[in-house]
Amino acid sequence: MAIPSYNCRNCSKADLLNSGTDQSFRSCIEPRSLQHLDSPEVRLVNKNRPSSSHTVLLEIILQTKPPRIPLQVANRRNPVDTMPVPLVDLIAPPPLRHRPMSVAPHVLANASKAVPLCLFMSLPARVPANSATDQLHPYTRILYPREELTKNCETGQIGVPHLRHYFEHTGRFPSPLLTATETHSLGRSFVPDEETVLVDIVARWGDPSVSREYMRSGPREFVAFHPQSVKAAIVTCGGLCPGINTVVREIYLALKNIYGIREIYGVQMGYRGFYAPDLNTVPLSDEFVKGIQHRGGSILGSTRGGFELSLIVDSIASRGLNQVYIIGGDGTQRGAYKIFEECMRRRLMVSVVGIPKTIDNDIAIIDHSFGFVTAVQEAQRAIRAAYVEATSGFNGIGLVRLMGRNSGNISMLATLAAGDVDVCLIPEIDFDLDGPHGLLIHLENLLKQKGYCVVVVAEGAGLKHIQKAQESEHEVDASGNVRMPNVGLWLAEKINSWFSSRGKEVNLKYIDPSYEIRSVPAVATDNIMCTLLAQSAVHGAMAGFTGFTCGTVNTHHVMIPMKEIISKGRTRVDLSSRMWHRVLASTLQPPLKNK
Repeated sequence: MAIPSYNCRNCSKADLLNSGTDQSFRSCIEPRSLQHLDSPEVRLVNKNRPSSSHTVLLEIILQTKPPRIPLQVANRRNPVDTMPVPLVDLIAPPPLRHRPMSVAPHVLANASKAVPLCLFMSLPARVPANSATDQLHPYTRILYPREELTKNCETGQIGVPHLRHYFEHTGRFPSPLLTATETHSLGRSFVPDEETVLVDIVARWGDPSVSREYMRSGPREFVAFHPQSVKAAIVTCGGLCPGINTVVREIYLALKNIYGIREIYGVQMGYRGFYAPDLNTVPLSDEFVKGIQHRGGSILGSTRGGFELSLIVDSIASRGLNQVYIIGGDGTQRGAYKIFEECMRRRLMVSVVGIPKTIDNDIAIIDHSFGFVTAVQEAQRAIRAAYVEATSGFNGIGLVRLMGRNSGNISMLATLAAGDVDVCLIPEIDFDLDGPHGLLIHLENLLKQKGYCVVVVAEGAGLKHIQKAQESEHEVDASGNVRMPNVGLWLAEKINSWFSSRGKEVNLKYIDPSYEIRSVPAVATDNIMCTLLAQSAVHGAMAGFTGFTCGTVNTHHVMIPMKEIISKGRTRVDLSSRMWHRVLASTLQPPLKNK
């Protein structure tokens, strides 16, 4: 039963708050709900709560060992400076019928002066009849000083590099948003540096771990750059992806419209645009970015390779750039981190910001990258076309090759979204082609049962079967990635020859929408994400942060240190995850292994 708090009907508020005795407490409020509080010792804690409907705070001292609880850490900007926390505090908000609709329940943080961070669970506080046991009710709010939490575990807050960490004198100016008109007050809600976003939001009872925390992105009340001194550059690197033009446009608009910056440049054709004599740095303008969010590709051009660290940083220094926005995937982010390190080594006061771009969705930590939703939607169209072809012919087989060099995220989610796929092959799974439990026998069984089948294969799947051809070539692209043989064409040839050798006719249709998927404009969801990522990058750079990548973690926009991103490497599909198990439940495909 919930512990309510009451208006004092028999004495003054001061008498109730200062009495501090169990008897006074019982005489001043209605006795209901108190029968559940008889087993622990109950006393009223002196709390000065300024409210016409003051909140009664009960301190429940358990007479047993400290409870086993899941630990989650969250920052509180201004925790209440009161007595050190005992074993456990329970906070009861005023009953809803006594509380104005505009007044939210009070959230108190008990912490000593030396420990301003506490552990928080959920409201409302509830105490079961057996509250003196070693297990608290799951709805209990528990406050512990971080000092106690981190005795046996590492603190989870991950800081973001700031220019003041490298330079003794950095700028500190009031944000232009403080004087902005209503028309231009975009993102005016200032975010304190102490505000973080939890990464590990699922916990188990008895788990002593502390969640990692990333700094929340957003506008700061003070900025490190005066708008008139900013010279910003935007560069796009790597392969194409839906939404690149939206990011470029929104970075420009955020710099110009929110912060009043006028010198904004676009670097053409990736990293080589910084130093190549035949490439120009383009001054961006309203006319230049007009309508580009509706176009695919990159308005600035995007190429792989061309990373020459000394030449790039020389160009940044000679042009007087102090903000560089780098849009690209895992390899590009590694290059951006080296640029950041070299700028700091040379004592160049430059904010280097990364915006993650990967159509394969294989960048670590973030929920997903921009353009991924568009890619899945377009891939679903290709699967639907393969399904129509397969069901319209005798012994029809629809084979779709999708992007995914190291990660099968597009294939996995497109398969789940389409609902028409019989076999999904991704780089993370090992399968046999021949044998009684191999892929080819399974396809034969599907044709016997349904008369058709649809197969989705990621470009990096089944490499062990064509490893010989890959080793003989050893070709790499400009980014250093190994050029993979076309697994789609190879698998189509194997399927046709195998059925032909068994005297069976099949009608195979092969569809490869890879370049079509990556060159289309972004859908609405991705366009919104591109806008928020761009504004987050600009807010962070203007505040003086550097060497960070913008992204979403648990749907919240955060700033992640580049070092943290690149140290995790590329992410892959977890074959023990619920998402992959959902795919298996949709396709009903067996393990496709003979052993």
